[in-house]
Amino acid sequence: MTDVTGVPAPVDVLRTLFHSDQGGHEQVVICQDRASGLKAVIAIHSTALGPALGGTRFYPYASEEEAVADALNLSRGMSYKNAMAGLDHGGGKAVIIGDPERIKSEELLLAYGRFVASLGGRYVTACDVGTYVADMDVVARECRWTTGRSPENGGAGDSSVLTAFGVFQGMRASAQHLWGDPTLRGRKVGVAGVGKVGRHLVEHLLSDGAEVVVTDVREESVRRITDLHPEVMVAADTDALIRTEGLDIYAPCALGGALNDESVPVLTAKVVCGAANNQLAHPGVEKDLADRSVLYAPDYVVNAGGVIQVADELVGFDFDRCKAKAAKIFDTTLAIFARAKADGIPPAAAADRLAEQRMAEARRH
Repeated sequence: MTDVTGVPAPVDVLRTLFHSDQGGHEQVVICQDRASGLKAVIAIHSTALGPALGGTRFYPYASEEEAVADALNLSRGMSYKNAMAGLDHGGGKAVIIGDPERIKSEELLLAYGRFVASLGGRYVTACDVGTYVADMDVVARECRWTTGRSPENGGAGDSSVLTAFGVFQGMRASAQHLWGDPTLRGRKVGVAGVGKVGRHLVEHLLSDGAEVVVTDVREESVRRITDLHPEVMVAADTDALIRTEGLDIYAPCALGGALNDESVPVLTAKVVCGAANNQLAHPGVEKDLADRSVLYAPDYVVNAGGVIQVADELVGFDFDRCKAKAAKIFDTTLAIFARAKADGIPPAAAADRLAEQRMAEARRH
Protein backbone atom coordinates (compact mmCIF):
# COMPACT_ATOMS: atom_id res chain seq x y z
CA MET A 1 0.00 0.00 0.00
CA THR A 2 1.36 3.40 -0.98
CA ASP A 3 0.11 6.95 -0.97
CA VAL A 4 -0.20 8.96 -4.17
CA THR A 5 3.50 9.87 -4.08
CA GLY A 6 4.53 6.23 -4.14
CA VAL A 7 5.99 6.36 -0.63
CA PRO A 8 5.44 3.09 1.27
CA ALA A 9 2.84 3.22 4.03
CA PRO A 10 4.09 2.84 7.61
CA VAL A 11 5.16 -0.70 8.41
CA ASP A 12 2.93 -0.88 11.50
CA VAL A 13 -0.13 -0.22 9.32
CA LEU A 14 0.81 -3.11 7.04
CA ARG A 15 1.35 -5.33 10.06
CA THR A 16 -2.12 -4.43 11.32
CA LEU A 17 -3.65 -5.14 7.93
CA PHE A 18 -2.02 -8.46 7.23
CA HIS A 19 -1.12 -9.99 10.57
CA SER A 20 -3.34 -8.75 13.41
CA ASP A 21 -6.81 -9.73 14.61
CA GLN A 22 -7.91 -6.19 13.81
CA GLY A 23 -6.86 -6.60 10.18
CA GLY A 24 -8.41 -8.63 7.43
CA HIS A 25 -9.45 -5.59 5.41
CA GLU A 26 -9.98 -6.08 1.69
CA GLN A 27 -8.76 -2.67 0.59
CA VAL A 28 -7.35 0.55 2.01
CA VAL A 29 -7.04 3.64 -0.18
CA ILE A 30 -4.88 6.63 0.72
CA CYS A 31 -6.21 9.74 -1.05
CA GLN A 32 -4.62 13.13 -1.60
CA ASP A 33 -5.58 16.21 -3.60
CA ARG A 34 -3.03 18.91 -2.98
CA ALA A 35 -4.99 21.64 -4.75
CA SER A 36 -7.85 21.41 -2.23
CA GLY A 37 -5.83 20.16 0.74
CA LEU A 38 -7.64 16.82 0.86
CA LYS A 39 -5.98 13.99 2.74
CA ALA A 40 -8.23 11.01 3.28
CA VAL A 41 -8.27 7.29 4.02
CA ILE A 42 -10.97 4.95 2.70
CA ALA A 43 -11.01 1.52 4.35
CA ILE A 44 -13.10 -1.36 3.04
CA HIS A 45 -13.21 -4.15 5.59
CA SER A 46 -15.60 -6.57 3.88
CA THR A 47 -17.87 -6.84 0.88
CA ALA A 48 -19.06 -10.36 1.73
CA LEU A 49 -22.65 -9.17 2.16
CA GLY A 50 -22.53 -6.49 -0.53
CA PRO A 51 -20.95 -3.08 -1.19
CA ALA A 52 -19.26 -1.63 1.88
CA LEU A 53 -21.35 1.07 3.57
CA GLY A 54 -20.20 3.56 6.20
CA GLY A 55 -19.83 7.25 6.87
CA THR A 56 -17.08 9.79 6.29
CA ARG A 57 -15.46 11.20 9.43
CA PHE A 58 -13.81 14.64 9.15
CA TYR A 59 -11.48 15.07 12.11
CA PRO A 60 -8.17 16.79 13.06
CA TYR A 61 -6.18 13.65 13.80
CA ALA A 62 -2.87 14.07 15.61
CA SER A 63 -1.12 12.01 12.92
CA GLU A 64 -1.73 10.21 9.65
CA GLU A 65 -1.12 6.91 11.44
CA GLU A 66 -3.89 7.70 13.91
CA ALA A 67 -6.23 8.46 11.00
CA VAL A 68 -5.45 5.15 9.30
CA ALA A 69 -5.96 3.25 12.56
CA ASP A 70 -9.34 4.93 13.07
CA ALA A 71 -10.45 4.10 9.53
CA LEU A 72 -9.46 0.46 10.03
CA ASN A 73 -11.30 0.15 13.35
CA LEU A 74 -14.41 1.99 12.20
CA SER A 75 -14.72 0.06 8.93
CA ARG A 76 -14.40 -3.24 10.75
CA GLY A 77 -17.15 -2.13 13.12
CA MET A 78 -19.39 -1.29 10.18
CA SER A 79 -19.11 -4.86 8.86
CA TYR A 80 -20.56 -6.10 12.14
CA LYS A 81 -23.18 -3.36 12.38
CA ASN A 82 -24.46 -3.91 8.85
CA ALA A 83 -24.50 -7.68 9.29
CA MET A 84 -26.56 -7.47 12.49
CA ALA A 85 -28.89 -4.89 10.93
CA GLY A 86 -29.75 -7.45 8.26
CA LEU A 87 -28.43 -5.24 5.48
CA ASP A 88 -26.94 -6.52 2.24
CA HIS A 89 -23.87 -4.38 2.82
CA GLY A 90 -20.35 -4.94 4.02
CA GLY A 91 -18.36 -2.57 6.18
CA GLY A 92 -16.42 0.48 5.10
CA LYS A 93 -15.43 3.83 6.53
CA ALA A 94 -13.56 6.92 5.39
CA VAL A 95 -11.74 9.61 7.32
CA ILE A 96 -10.71 13.04 6.09
CA ILE A 97 -7.73 14.42 8.00
CA GLY A 98 -8.02 18.01 9.22
CA ASP A 99 -10.18 20.45 11.13
CA PRO A 100 -13.47 20.75 9.23
CA GLU A 101 -13.97 24.24 10.64
CA ARG A 102 -10.77 25.35 8.93
CA ILE A 103 -10.21 23.36 5.76
CA LYS A 104 -13.59 22.05 4.62
CA SER A 105 -14.47 23.49 1.22
CA GLU A 106 -16.56 22.66 -1.82
CA GLU A 107 -13.38 21.86 -3.78
CA LEU A 108 -12.18 19.44 -1.10
CA LEU A 109 -15.52 17.63 -0.91
CA LEU A 110 -15.73 17.34 -4.69
CA ALA A 111 -12.20 15.90 -4.80
CA TYR A 112 -13.18 13.43 -2.10
CA GLY A 113 -16.27 12.46 -4.10
CA ARG A 114 -14.10 11.66 -7.11
CA PHE A 115 -11.97 9.28 -5.02
CA VAL A 116 -15.06 7.47 -3.70
CA ALA A 117 -16.44 7.26 -7.26
CA SER A 118 -13.17 5.74 -8.46
CA LEU A 119 -13.97 2.64 -6.37
CA GLY A 120 -16.89 1.89 -8.67
CA GLY A 121 -19.48 1.22 -5.97
CA ARG A 122 -17.39 -1.00 -3.70
CA TYR A 123 -17.80 1.71 -1.03
CA VAL A 124 -20.94 3.75 -0.35
CA THR A 125 -20.42 6.81 1.83
CA ALA A 126 -22.61 8.80 4.23
CA CYS A 127 -22.35 11.33 7.09
CA ASP A 128 -20.32 10.86 10.26
CA VAL A 129 -18.58 13.11 12.79
CA GLY A 130 -17.67 16.37 11.07
CA THR A 131 -19.76 15.79 7.94
CA TYR A 132 -23.37 16.72 7.36
CA VAL A 133 -26.24 16.37 4.92
CA ALA A 134 -25.13 19.49 3.03
CA ASP A 135 -21.64 17.98 2.62
CA MET A 136 -23.06 14.77 1.17
CA ASP A 137 -25.05 16.82 -1.32
CA VAL A 138 -21.73 18.23 -2.56
CA VAL A 139 -19.96 14.84 -2.60
CA ALA A 140 -22.90 13.38 -4.56
CA ARG A 141 -22.22 15.78 -7.42
CA GLU A 142 -19.12 13.69 -8.18
CA CYS A 143 -20.21 10.32 -6.78
CA ARG A 144 -23.51 8.50 -7.17
CA TRP A 145 -22.57 6.14 -4.32
CA THR A 146 -23.41 8.78 -1.73
CA THR A 147 -26.17 8.55 0.90
CA GLY A 148 -27.23 10.81 3.75
CA ARG A 149 -28.25 13.50 1.26
CA SER A 150 -31.02 16.06 1.68
CA PRO A 151 -34.59 15.24 0.63
CA GLU A 152 -34.27 17.96 -2.02
CA ASN A 153 -31.44 15.96 -3.57
CA GLY A 154 -33.06 12.54 -3.40
CA GLY A 155 -31.91 11.62 0.09
CA ALA A 156 -33.50 10.93 3.45
CA GLY A 157 -31.96 13.77 5.43
CA ASP A 158 -31.18 13.54 9.15
CA SER A 159 -30.87 9.93 10.35
CA SER A 160 -31.04 10.71 14.08
CA VAL A 161 -34.79 10.04 14.26
CA LEU A 162 -34.47 6.37 13.34
CA THR A 163 -31.23 5.97 15.29
CA ALA A 164 -33.07 7.02 18.45
CA PHE A 165 -36.02 4.78 17.58
CA GLY A 166 -33.68 1.78 17.24
CA VAL A 167 -32.01 2.48 20.59
CA PHE A 168 -35.47 2.66 22.15
CA GLN A 169 -36.25 -0.79 20.69
CA GLY A 170 -33.01 -2.10 22.19
CA MET A 171 -34.07 -0.73 25.57
CA ARG A 172 -37.47 -2.37 25.27
CA ALA A 173 -35.79 -5.69 24.49
CA SER A 174 -33.46 -5.25 27.47
CA ALA A 175 -36.44 -4.63 29.74
CA GLN A 176 -38.19 -7.69 28.33
CA HIS A 177 -35.13 -9.86 28.94
CA LEU A 178 -34.36 -8.61 32.43
CA TRP A 179 -37.77 -7.75 33.88
CA GLY A 180 -40.16 -9.75 31.68
CA ASP A 181 -41.96 -6.72 30.24
CA PRO A 182 -40.93 -4.54 27.28
CA THR A 183 -42.33 -1.34 28.75
CA LEU A 184 -40.11 1.31 30.37
CA ARG A 185 -42.97 2.72 32.41
CA GLY A 186 -41.75 3.52 35.91
CA ARG A 187 -38.11 2.84 35.02
CA LYS A 188 -35.47 5.50 35.69
CA VAL A 189 -33.33 6.06 32.61
CA GLY A 190 -30.19 8.20 32.49
CA VAL A 191 -29.26 9.71 29.10
CA ALA A 192 -25.73 11.08 28.71
CA GLY A 193 -25.69 13.33 25.67
CA VAL A 194 -28.94 14.90 24.48
CA GLY A 195 -27.90 16.17 21.08
CA LYS A 196 -29.61 15.03 17.90
CA VAL A 197 -30.11 11.38 18.85
CA GLY A 198 -30.36 11.81 22.62
CA ARG A 199 -33.19 14.33 22.51
CA HIS A 200 -35.29 12.08 20.26
CA LEU A 201 -34.60 9.18 22.63
CA VAL A 202 -35.84 11.25 25.57
CA GLU A 203 -39.14 11.81 23.74
CA HIS A 204 -39.61 8.05 23.27
CA LEU A 205 -38.81 7.39 26.92
CA LEU A 206 -41.22 10.01 28.24
CA SER A 207 -43.97 8.77 25.92
CA ASP A 208 -43.48 5.27 27.34
CA GLY A 209 -43.77 6.52 30.92
CA ALA A 210 -40.11 6.42 31.95
CA GLU A 211 -38.52 8.73 34.52
CA VAL A 212 -35.65 10.49 32.75
CA VAL A 213 -32.38 12.00 33.98
CA VAL A 214 -30.14 13.80 31.48
CA THR A 215 -26.71 15.39 31.25
CA ASP A 216 -24.73 17.05 28.47
CA VAL A 217 -21.58 19.16 28.26
CA ARG A 218 -23.64 21.72 26.31
CA GLU A 219 -25.98 23.63 28.61
CA GLU A 220 -28.19 24.68 25.70
CA SER A 221 -28.89 21.02 24.83
CA VAL A 222 -30.05 20.31 28.38
CA ARG A 223 -32.10 23.51 28.49
CA ARG A 224 -33.87 22.58 25.25
CA ILE A 225 -35.03 19.37 26.94
CA THR A 226 -36.07 20.90 30.26
CA ASP A 227 -37.90 23.81 28.63
CA LEU A 228 -40.12 21.29 26.84
CA HIS A 229 -40.25 18.78 29.70
CA PRO A 230 -39.78 20.35 33.15
CA GLU A 231 -40.24 16.92 34.73
CA VAL A 232 -36.90 15.73 33.33
CA MET A 233 -34.17 15.72 35.99
CA VAL A 234 -30.62 16.96 35.31
CA ALA A 235 -27.35 15.47 36.55
CA ALA A 236 -24.29 17.71 36.88
CA ASP A 237 -22.18 15.49 34.64
CA THR A 238 -21.82 11.91 33.40
CA ASP A 239 -20.00 10.85 36.55
CA ALA A 240 -22.94 12.02 38.65
CA LEU A 241 -25.43 10.45 36.24
CA ILE A 242 -23.98 6.94 36.40
CA ARG A 243 -24.01 7.11 40.22
CA THR A 244 -27.68 8.20 40.37
CA GLU A 245 -29.56 6.24 43.00
CA GLY A 246 -32.26 3.96 41.61
CA LEU A 247 -31.09 4.21 37.99
CA ASP A 248 -32.41 1.28 35.95
CA ILE A 249 -30.90 2.02 32.52
CA TYR A 250 -27.86 4.04 31.46
CA ALA A 251 -27.84 5.34 27.87
CA PRO A 252 -24.46 6.67 26.66
CA CYS A 253 -25.32 8.84 23.66
CA ALA A 254 -22.21 11.00 23.33
CA LEU A 255 -18.58 9.97 22.84
CA GLY A 256 -17.17 6.44 22.75
CA GLY A 257 -15.30 4.74 25.59
CA ALA A 258 -18.07 5.46 28.11
CA LEU A 259 -17.69 2.01 29.69
CA ASN A 260 -14.24 1.81 31.20
CA ASP A 261 -12.32 0.76 34.30
CA GLU A 262 -13.48 3.86 36.16
CA SER A 263 -17.17 3.96 35.19
CA VAL A 264 -18.18 0.29 35.29
CA PRO A 265 -17.46 -0.28 39.02
CA VAL A 266 -19.70 2.65 40.05
CA LEU A 267 -22.63 2.07 37.67
CA THR A 268 -25.92 1.88 39.52
CA ALA A 269 -27.91 0.87 36.43
CA LYS A 270 -28.74 -2.74 35.63
CA VAL A 271 -28.85 -2.11 31.86
CA VAL A 272 -26.58 -0.18 29.50
CA CYS A 273 -28.19 0.66 26.15
CA GLY A 274 -27.25 3.79 24.25
CA ALA A 275 -26.52 5.36 20.89
CA ALA A 276 -22.79 6.11 21.27
CA ASN A 277 -20.36 4.14 19.12
CA ASN A 278 -17.52 2.07 20.61
CA GLN A 279 -18.81 2.24 24.16
CA LEU A 280 -16.44 -0.46 25.46
CA ALA A 281 -13.14 1.30 26.17
CA HIS A 282 -11.10 -1.89 25.73
CA PRO A 283 -11.51 -5.68 25.42
CA GLY A 284 -12.56 -7.18 28.73
CA VAL A 285 -14.99 -4.44 29.75
CA GLU A 286 -17.89 -6.58 28.55
CA LYS A 287 -16.85 -9.27 31.08
CA ASP A 288 -16.58 -6.66 33.83
CA LEU A 289 -20.17 -5.65 33.10
CA ALA A 290 -21.32 -9.27 33.13
CA ASP A 291 -19.50 -9.91 36.42
CA ARG A 292 -21.50 -7.05 37.95
CA SER A 293 -24.74 -8.45 36.44
CA VAL A 294 -25.12 -5.40 34.21
CA LEU A 295 -26.91 -6.25 30.96
CA TYR A 296 -25.15 -4.63 28.00
CA ALA A 297 -27.03 -4.12 24.72
CA PRO A 298 -24.23 -4.01 22.09
CA ASP A 299 -23.96 -0.47 20.73
CA TYR A 300 -23.55 -1.34 17.06
CA VAL A 301 -26.75 -3.39 17.20
CA VAL A 302 -29.06 -0.90 18.87
CA ASN A 303 -27.76 2.24 17.10
CA ALA A 304 -28.18 0.79 13.59
CA GLY A 305 -31.29 2.79 12.75
CA GLY A 306 -29.19 5.43 11.01
CA VAL A 307 -27.38 3.02 8.71
CA ILE A 308 -30.68 1.29 7.94
CA GLN A 309 -31.99 4.67 6.79
CA VAL A 310 -29.05 5.60 4.57
CA ALA A 311 -28.97 2.12 3.02
CA ASP A 312 -32.60 2.56 2.02
CA GLU A 313 -31.71 5.67 0.01
CA LEU A 314 -30.07 3.41 -2.55
CA VAL A 315 -33.45 1.91 -3.46
CA GLY A 316 -35.57 5.05 -3.03
CA PHE A 317 -36.10 6.16 0.54
CA ASP A 318 -39.33 5.17 2.26
CA PHE A 319 -39.61 6.19 5.94
CA ASP A 320 -42.25 3.60 6.89
CA ARG A 321 -40.19 0.80 5.34
CA CYS A 322 -37.11 1.97 7.26
CA LYS A 323 -38.99 2.28 10.53
CA ALA A 324 -40.26 -1.28 10.13
CA LYS A 325 -36.68 -2.49 9.63
CA ALA A 326 -35.46 -0.49 12.63
CA ALA A 327 -38.26 -1.98 14.75
CA LYS A 328 -36.62 -5.39 14.22
CA ILE A 329 -33.75 -4.23 16.43
CA PHE A 330 -36.04 -5.35 19.27
CA ASP A 331 -36.00 -8.97 18.05
CA THR A 332 -32.30 -8.88 17.14
CA THR A 333 -31.37 -7.66 20.62
CA LEU A 334 -33.44 -10.41 22.24
CA ALA A 335 -31.74 -13.00 19.99
CA ILE A 336 -28.33 -11.74 21.12
CA PHE A 337 -29.27 -12.03 24.78
CA ALA A 338 -30.55 -15.58 24.17
CA ARG A 339 -27.33 -16.55 22.35
CA ALA A 340 -25.23 -15.04 25.15
CA LYS A 341 -27.10 -17.06 27.76
CA ALA A 342 -26.91 -20.28 25.72
CA ASP A 343 -23.17 -19.92 25.06
CA GLY A 344 -22.29 -18.55 28.51
CA ILE A 345 -20.68 -15.42 27.06
CA PRO A 346 -21.33 -11.65 27.33
CA PRO A 347 -23.83 -10.14 24.85
CA ALA A 348 -21.07 -8.23 23.03
CA ALA A 349 -19.32 -11.51 22.21
CA ALA A 350 -22.62 -13.10 21.20
CA ALA A 351 -23.34 -10.24 18.78
CA ASP A 352 -19.89 -10.64 17.23
CA ARG A 353 -20.46 -14.38 16.75
CA LEU A 354 -23.82 -13.85 15.06
CA ALA A 355 -22.39 -11.18 12.76
CA GLU A 356 -19.39 -13.33 11.86
CA GLN A 357 -21.71 -16.27 11.19
CA ARG A 358 -23.78 -14.23 8.72
CA MET A 359 -20.66 -12.97 6.92
CA ALA A 360 -19.15 -16.47 6.75
CA GLU A 361 -22.37 -17.92 5.32
CA ALA A 362 -22.43 -15.20 2.66
CA ARG A 363 -18.86 -16.02 1.60
CA ARG A 364 -19.79 -19.68 1.09
CA HIS A 365 -22.52 -18.85 -1.43
